[in-house]
Amino acid sequence: MTIVVPTLESPAAVRAPRPRSRRPGPDLAAILIPLIACLYVGVVILLPALSVVASAFAKGLGPFLENFQSHELLSALRLTLFATAVAVPCNVIFGLAAATAIARRQFRGKALLLSIIDLPFSISPVVVGLMLVLLYSPTHGLLGGVIESLGWKIIFSWPGIVLATIIVTFPFMAREVIPLLEEEGWEQEEAARTLGATNWQVFWKVTLPSVRWAALYGLILTTARALGEFGAVAVVSGNIEGLTQTLPLFVEDAYKNYQTELAFGAAMVLGGVAIVSLLLKLLVEQLLEQDKKAARIEP
Repeated sequence: MTIVVPTLESPAAVRAPRPRSRRPGPDLAAILIPLIACLYVGVVILLPALSVVASAFAKGLGPFLENFQSHELLSALRLTLFATAVAVPCNVIFGLAAATAIARRQFRGKALLLSIIDLPFSISPVVVGLMLVLLYSPTHGLLGGVIESLGWKIIFSWPGIVLATIIVTFPFMAREVIPLLEEEGWEQEEAARTLGATNWQVFWKVTLPSVRWAALYGLILTTARALGEFGAVAVVSGNIEGLTQTLPLFVEDAYKNYQTELAFGAAMVLGGVAIVSLLLKLLVEQLLEQDKKAARIEP
């Protein structure tokens, strides 16, 4: 007698339900986030800037150009350019030297030096001006007696304005160059030294060309910040019209004296500097991106 054993069939695999196809449609977050950003920029920056432009040209082009015949405005512009012309080269030299030392050397106090470089970012410019007054004031300054015995005048004079401008602008160059130097490494510099190049030749022919776009970017930021500095200069200058009054101080003083067309005309100069700085910044970023792409293509 034969016994027939029934074959066991494998259970049918349970198929997962197909996900319902979503109809392609606009993502709400993708629309709202750029819209909110554009509205914020428009309300905070564009509308005030457009109001300054409209007020400056409210009476036409002729009265706007006549504002630049003001002796006080031209004097403030000359002093601002002079302080910038002194502060920017000093900060360029310091920034490149500090960036090279921090990125290429190991020494005690390196973290402290980095903290000191970042200090102007964390304190108010008014505090910077107050520190200079407490240090160099001829009446109660810590070094006031020495300064007075030498016949120098720092507070309420152009040296104080230059010092204040230097302090508030010196982090920009170093902070732009340090990350790029650390990213580049020092293999090319070591190879140049192996071939007999001196330290000065290595800096000019290897280090500086490798960070040229970052240095130019830092130069643009330093110049723009120096031209627009207000807080520290307001404390140390005394705001003497025609003598120690810079262009930002002139704008405030003219507006307080109800010389609105003159104030808005001077503000247009500062706004033009900001626009030029922005365009140069965009140009440098494009050149830097092209340089990086060319470096990737090279074998």
